[in-house]
Amino acid sequence: MAPGPYPAPEPISAPAALRVVHDVDGVDLTAAELAAGQFLQALGIDTDSESLRGTPGRMARAYAELFSPRPFDLTTFPNDEGYDELVLARSIPLRSVCEHHLLPFVGTAHIGYLPGHRILGLSKLARVLEHFACRPQVQERLTKQVADWLQAHLEPKGVGVVIQAEHTCMTLRGVQATGATTMTSTLLGLLRSDARSRSEFLALTGLPR
Repeated sequence: MAPGPYPAPEPISAPAALRVVHDVDGVDLTAAELAAGQFLQALGIDTDSESLRGTPGRMARAYAELFSPRPFDLTTFPNDEGYDELVLARSIPLRSVCEHHLLPFVGTAHIGYLPGHRILGLSKLARVLEHFACRPQVQERLTKQVADWLQAHLEPKGVGVVIQAEHTCMTLRGVQATGATTMTSTLLGLLRSDARSRSEFLALTGLPR
Protein backbone atom coordinates (compact mmCIF):
# COMPACT_ATOMS: atom_id res chain seq x y z
CA MET A 1 0.00 0.00 0.00
CA ALA A 2 1.39 3.42 -0.94
CA PRO A 3 2.02 5.67 2.00
CA GLY A 4 -0.42 8.53 2.45
CA PRO A 5 0.53 12.14 1.82
CA TYR A 6 2.91 13.70 4.30
CA PRO A 7 1.60 16.65 6.28
CA ALA A 8 2.69 20.03 5.00
CA PRO A 9 5.57 21.50 6.99
CA GLU A 10 4.75 24.27 9.39
CA PRO A 11 5.59 27.70 7.96
CA ILE A 12 8.62 29.35 9.49
CA SER A 13 7.47 32.39 11.38
CA ALA A 14 9.42 35.62 11.21
CA PRO A 15 11.30 36.59 14.33
CA ALA A 16 9.50 39.13 16.46
CA ALA A 17 10.68 42.71 16.01
CA LEU A 18 13.00 43.82 18.77
CA ARG A 19 11.50 46.72 20.75
CA VAL A 20 14.27 49.18 21.58
CA VAL A 21 13.37 51.50 24.44
CA HIS A 22 15.52 54.02 26.30
CA ASP A 23 15.40 53.69 30.08
CA VAL A 24 13.91 56.95 31.42
CA ASP A 25 13.93 55.95 35.09
CA GLY A 26 15.48 58.61 37.27
CA VAL A 27 14.49 61.63 35.14
CA ASP A 28 13.36 64.38 37.54
CA LEU A 29 12.57 67.57 35.64
CA THR A 30 11.73 69.48 38.81
CA ALA A 31 15.12 68.75 40.33
CA ALA A 32 16.83 69.47 37.00
CA GLU A 33 15.11 72.87 36.74
CA LEU A 34 16.18 73.78 40.28
CA ALA A 35 19.76 72.73 39.56
CA ALA A 36 19.78 74.68 36.28
CA GLY A 37 18.66 77.81 38.09
CA GLN A 38 21.39 77.38 40.69
CA PHE A 39 23.94 76.77 37.94
CA LEU A 40 23.03 80.01 36.14
CA GLN A 41 23.04 82.01 39.35
CA ALA A 42 26.47 80.59 40.24
CA LEU A 43 27.72 81.99 36.92
CA GLY A 44 26.35 85.42 37.79
CA ILE A 45 23.30 85.23 35.51
CA ASP A 46 20.21 86.83 37.03
CA THR A 47 17.14 84.74 36.21
CA ASP A 48 14.63 87.11 37.80
CA SER A 49 13.90 89.05 34.60
CA GLU A 50 10.82 88.22 32.54
CA SER A 51 12.87 86.85 29.65
CA LEU A 52 15.07 84.62 31.83
CA ARG A 53 12.57 83.51 34.44
CA GLY A 54 11.62 80.39 32.52
CA THR A 55 15.14 79.60 31.31
CA PRO A 56 16.02 76.98 33.97
CA GLY A 57 12.91 74.99 33.07
CA ARG A 58 13.65 75.29 29.37
CA MET A 59 17.21 74.12 29.99
CA ALA A 60 15.99 71.09 31.93
CA ARG A 61 13.48 70.12 29.25
CA ALA A 62 15.98 70.71 26.44
CA TYR A 63 18.60 68.42 27.94
CA ALA A 64 15.96 65.82 28.81
CA GLU A 65 14.97 65.81 25.13
CA LEU A 66 18.60 65.58 23.98
CA PHE A 67 19.11 62.57 26.26
CA SER A 68 15.85 60.73 25.37
CA PRO A 69 15.87 58.76 22.08
CA ARG A 70 12.51 57.70 20.71
CA PRO A 71 11.59 54.01 21.10
CA PHE A 72 11.44 51.93 17.92
CA ASP A 73 11.00 48.41 16.62
CA LEU A 74 14.00 46.85 14.92
CA THR A 75 12.08 45.34 12.02
CA THR A 76 13.93 42.99 9.66
CA PHE A 77 12.80 41.08 6.58
CA PRO A 78 13.97 37.86 4.93
CA ASN A 79 16.61 38.34 2.25
CA ASP A 80 14.62 36.21 -0.20
CA GLU A 81 16.55 37.35 -3.28
CA GLY A 82 19.91 36.66 -1.71
CA TYR A 83 21.01 40.28 -2.15
CA ASP A 84 24.72 40.40 -1.29
CA GLU A 85 25.84 43.89 -2.27
CA LEU A 86 26.28 46.94 -0.07
CA VAL A 87 23.28 48.68 1.48
CA LEU A 88 24.25 52.23 2.44
CA ALA A 89 22.30 55.11 3.99
CA ARG A 90 24.25 58.32 3.46
CA SER A 91 24.19 61.67 5.22
CA ILE A 92 21.95 60.69 8.14
CA PRO A 93 21.61 63.82 10.33
CA LEU A 94 23.33 63.48 13.70
CA ARG A 95 23.11 65.46 16.91
CA SER A 96 24.64 64.48 20.20
CA VAL A 97 26.23 66.06 23.28
CA CYS A 98 29.92 65.91 24.17
CA GLU A 99 30.25 64.25 27.56
CA HIS A 100 33.26 66.40 28.49
CA HIS A 101 31.60 69.85 28.22
CA LEU A 102 27.91 68.99 27.64
CA LEU A 103 27.99 71.05 24.45
CA PRO A 104 26.39 69.73 21.24
CA PHE A 105 28.16 68.16 18.32
CA VAL A 106 26.31 67.89 15.02
CA GLY A 107 27.03 66.32 11.66
CA THR A 108 26.16 63.36 9.48
CA ALA A 109 26.63 59.61 9.54
CA HIS A 110 27.00 57.09 6.72
CA ILE A 111 25.90 53.60 7.77
CA GLY A 112 26.13 50.54 5.53
CA TYR A 113 26.04 46.77 5.73
CA LEU A 114 26.42 43.64 3.61
CA PRO A 115 23.22 41.60 4.15
CA GLY A 116 23.18 38.09 5.50
CA HIS A 117 19.93 36.15 5.87
CA ARG A 118 17.87 39.24 6.70
CA ILE A 119 17.66 42.87 5.61
CA LEU A 120 16.81 45.87 7.73
CA GLY A 121 14.14 48.53 7.27
CA LEU A 122 16.19 51.51 6.08
CA SER A 123 14.77 53.97 8.59
CA LYS A 124 16.09 51.77 11.39
CA LEU A 125 19.67 52.73 10.55
CA ALA A 126 18.81 56.30 11.56
CA ARG A 127 16.92 55.01 14.62
CA VAL A 128 19.91 53.02 15.85
CA LEU A 129 22.11 56.09 15.39
CA GLU A 130 19.67 58.21 17.40
CA HIS A 131 19.46 55.56 20.13
CA PHE A 132 23.17 55.86 20.87
CA ALA A 133 23.54 59.58 20.08
CA CYS A 134 20.90 60.74 22.59
CA ARG A 135 23.16 60.61 25.62
CA PRO A 136 26.45 62.20 26.72
CA GLN A 137 28.89 60.82 24.16
CA VAL A 138 32.27 60.88 22.50
CA GLN A 139 32.28 60.45 18.75
CA GLU A 140 34.69 57.53 18.74
CA ARG A 141 32.52 55.48 21.09
CA LEU A 142 29.32 56.41 19.26
CA THR A 143 30.75 55.18 15.95
CA LYS A 144 31.73 51.82 17.41
CA GLN A 145 28.52 51.35 19.40
CA VAL A 146 26.36 51.72 16.28
CA ALA A 147 28.51 49.29 14.29
CA ASP A 148 28.76 46.70 17.08
CA TRP A 149 25.02 46.82 17.79
CA LEU A 150 24.07 46.28 14.13
CA GLN A 151 26.59 43.44 13.83
CA ALA A 152 25.15 41.72 16.91
CA HIS A 153 21.43 42.14 16.14
CA LEU A 154 21.35 41.92 12.32
CA GLU A 155 24.17 39.39 11.84
CA PRO A 156 25.25 40.81 8.46
CA LYS A 157 28.38 39.87 6.55
CA GLY A 158 29.85 43.28 7.32
CA VAL A 159 29.04 46.68 8.81
CA GLY A 160 30.52 50.12 8.21
CA VAL A 161 29.87 53.37 10.06
CA VAL A 162 31.42 56.74 9.25
CA ILE A 163 30.59 59.88 11.24
CA GLN A 164 31.67 63.43 10.43
CA ALA A 165 30.72 66.09 12.97
CA GLU A 166 31.47 69.58 14.22
CA HIS A 167 32.06 69.78 17.96
CA THR A 168 31.02 73.09 19.49
CA CYS A 169 33.28 72.39 22.48
CA MET A 170 36.09 72.86 19.93
CA THR A 171 34.63 75.55 17.66
CA LEU A 172 32.89 77.86 20.18
CA ARG A 173 35.36 77.69 23.09
CA GLY A 174 38.97 76.76 23.80
CA VAL A 175 40.88 76.70 20.53
CA GLN A 176 37.82 78.14 18.68
CA ALA A 177 38.68 76.24 15.51
CA THR A 178 35.68 77.45 13.53
CA GLY A 179 34.66 75.05 10.76
CA ALA A 180 36.80 72.14 11.96
CA THR A 181 35.18 68.72 11.71
CA THR A 182 36.06 65.33 13.16
CA MET A 183 35.72 62.09 11.21
CA THR A 184 35.60 58.59 12.70
CA SER A 185 34.94 55.17 11.20
CA THR A 186 34.36 51.58 12.25
CA LEU A 187 34.45 48.66 9.79
CA LEU A 188 33.49 45.11 10.74
CA GLY A 189 33.34 41.77 8.95
CA LEU A 190 33.93 41.80 5.19
CA LEU A 191 33.93 45.58 5.09
CA ARG A 192 37.13 45.36 7.11
CA SER A 193 38.74 42.20 5.76
CA ASP A 194 37.75 42.20 2.06
CA ALA A 195 39.66 44.81 0.07
CA ARG A 196 37.02 45.23 -2.66
CA SER A 197 34.14 45.67 -0.23
CA ARG A 198 36.15 48.01 1.95
CA SER A 199 37.18 50.12 -1.03
CA GLU A 200 33.60 50.38 -2.30
CA PHE A 201 32.27 51.47 1.07
CA LEU A 202 34.98 54.07 1.61
CA ALA A 203 34.55 55.42 -1.91
CA LEU A 204 30.80 55.86 -1.45
CA THR A 205 31.26 57.62 1.87
CA GLY A 206 34.06 59.86 0.59
CA LEU A 207 36.79 58.53 2.87
CA PRO A 208 40.30 57.99 1.48
CA ARG A 209 40.93 54.36 0.59
